[in-house]
Amino acid sequence: MADRGFTHLDPLGRARMVDVTPKEPTHRRAIARCKVFMQPETTAMVANNAVTKGDVLAVARVAGIQAAKRTVDLIPLCHQLTIGSVYVNFHLDDDFIEVESQVETVDRTGVEMEAMTACAIAALTIYDMCKSMDRGMSIGELALWEKVGGRSGVWRRPVADGSSSEF
Repeated sequence: MADRGFTHLDPLGRARMVDVTPKEPTHRRAIARCKVFMQPETTAMVANNAVTKGDVLAVARVAGIQAAKRTVDLIPLCHQLTIGSVYVNFHLDDDFIEVESQVETVDRTGVEMEAMTACAIAALTIYDMCKSMDRGMSIGELALWEKVGGRSGVWRRPVADGSSSEF
């Protein structure tokens, strides 16, 4: 990729929002993932909907959706976008819950930050709802896994064997 300099700095080095007004709106999608690591007993309680605060995954899903829509209020130089859809899903393993978000729009800039924000807030919600029974939980591996649309086209995170990630 060619070096285009720091796009969020003006010629005097001051922070600025990139001007996307000349760009044509296109379909864009981003997928992000992260994990909430926890004791196996905690994962089992979440899976069995036995957490006293309520349905952890339902609340985390709504929190992630809401977070994607509010990203512009959290990340200073993000553009306000018309979000077309947000999906937040979970995969439970023995000692972690993987959070995956997918955000789509038809707009002038991508939704990578919205997808990552959705994941992070969904994970924090899981932590909040389970912290009384497992203070040792941790959140990690937050990453963009796929982006589609815009000038750079399709990008997928390479996996350990050198191939692209599959969805």
